[in-house]
Amino acid sequence: MVSHSPSRTLRCLFTCALLAFGSIAHAQQVFRVTAIPDESPTELARKAAPLMKYLEGKLGMKVEYTPVTDYAAAVETLVNRKVDLAWFGGFTFVQANARSGGKVIPLVQREEDTRFRSVFITGDPAIKTLADLKGKDVSFGSPSSTSGHLMPRSFLLQAGVDPDRDFRRVAFSGAHDATIAAVAAGKVQAGALNISVWEKFVTDGKVDPAKVRVFFTTPTYYDYNWTVHADLPAAQRDKLKQALLELSRDTADGKVILELQRATRFVPTQAENYKGIEAAALSAGLL
Repeated sequence: MVSHSPSRTLRCLFTCALLAFGSIAHAQQVFRVTAIPDESPTELARKAAPLMKYLEGKLGMKVEYTPVTDYAAAVETLVNRKVDLAWFGGFTFVQANARSGGKVIPLVQREEDTRFRSVFITGDPAIKTLADLKGKDVSFGSPSSTSGHLMPRSFLLQAGVDPDRDFRRVAFSGAHDATIAAVAAGKVQAGALNISVWEKFVTDGKVDPAKVRVFFTTPTYYDYNWTVHADLPAAQRDKLKQALLELSRDTADGKVILELQRATRFVPTQAENYKGIEAAALSAGLL
């Protein structure tokens, strides 16, 4: 049996405590990122991977993508500082801004988000206008989706069509790709979704435009952005913003990341850009 002196035992305990503390400190040096689940979990993870690796190099720390189950969870995780950066739609940004008392800051958006659109799709030859949706089964994406619910609903109301009163059934698929699937399978006669997901499905041959077609494209509005909590240190916030703005299709890494994000480039944004979406949400009784 080997015995140790009290002083040696204390030194061991002290060393172990330092190692444990160091491990905890190291574990805390993780920059966490999430995104609204507007597409399938596998697609979101595929899009996130190269961007997380790029941000690790720029921030000099571990960067982890943390998926969430729904749009509300994305809002809550940023508001409660469970994550440091969130990919929001315009409406989820507005919700997070209201929920946090103005304590979230939108950093950048894709150039495409300065003039974003939604599309209404159908497989029914008789549907040619928004008015033709009366009496039909129509799917939106998530209730909190900007391009898959809020703005399509807003433009429907402007056209004199009230989904709750005029549709036979209002469905919520949960995500843009699920809306396409529901229309293609004939589960609903029409659906509304974000234009970039629709165009990607057409380009990738995942939908037949001869069977499912766009019959209405909305006017433009501001949409998605990368948002941080206001408590994130300003120096780290600036470094993050600069890293996103520096992404370019002229570099190998930048080309991969921007193509996956369906972006030409990222540009600066501000909370004021989303006043129109806030007004639409208030008008539709969704905020």
